[in-house]
Amino acid sequence: MFKGIREDIQSVFRRDPAARNAFEVLTCYPGLHAVWLHRLAHALWVRNWKWLARMVSNLGRWLTGIEIHPGAKIGRRFFIDHGMGIVIGETAEVGNDVTLYQGVTLGGTSWNKGKRHPTLEDGVVVGAGAKVLGPFTVGAGAKIGSNAVVTKAVPAGATAVGIPGRIIVKTDEEQEAKRQALAERFGFDAYGMSADMPDPVARSIGQILDHLEAVEERLEDMCGAMHELGSDYKGKKLPDLPDSAFPCSERLKAARTDVKDDAKDDVPRSE
Repeated sequence: MFKGIREDIQSVFRRDPAARNAFEVLTCYPGLHAVWLHRLAHALWVRNWKWLARMVSNLGRWLTGIEIHPGAKIGRRFFIDHGMGIVIGETAEVGNDVTLYQGVTLGGTSWNKGKRHPTLEDGVVVGAGAKVLGPFTVGAGAKIGSNAVVTKAVPAGATAVGIPGRIIVKTDEEQEAKRQALAERFGFDAYGMSADMPDPVARSIGQILDHLEAVEERLEDMCGAMHELGSDYKGKKLPDLPDSAFPCSERLKAARTDVKDDAKDDVPRSE
């Protein structure tokens, strides 16, 4: 028991820079008091002392402003920062090293018995005011933004923001660099391709740029094939663009050289 208390106190120091000493943490952190009372209530609950468990839970709610149903399963080093207004339902499961901020609800969307509350795996962080509703899993290391309303599973390591919750997945750095180069080439503001942009818009523009690059490469191959077949087609002059902006810059340079050579040749090529 005392080992668990020491772990809980140390977890506060790791996650709250305002914590000054162990005595202050022991006496002035309602999140810790709520967790310790819940452990007592849960022990009574699993031993079928249901009413007494609910009374201990109700006492914890009255003292701390945090409501944790005695049937909920809580892991080690669970940290509740500030805590006022937190609600954790009966079938919720919380892993190790999870952090919740004030106003969080781990609730259900059904009145049916059985599993109806979320499961938070190890290392999850849930921001202030967020609502996580339903019997799904939030993967290890995931983050849920403040005031988000999440009603579907969140992959491990991902971030969910907004109402309803949108999943933000880290983009591939190499692909993102290509998109940024293409955006700069065509006059887009590179800022628009950053994670600061609303997620659906950024994804759509990124896909458009990927498609545009693929179309350009196909046109280059078609023009090259036409020249090899002896076509005298001369394309319109394109504006000068930095060749370094594209992985296919060497082929662009070669194609432009072919076009310039054809323009100098006044005699059409014979079959």
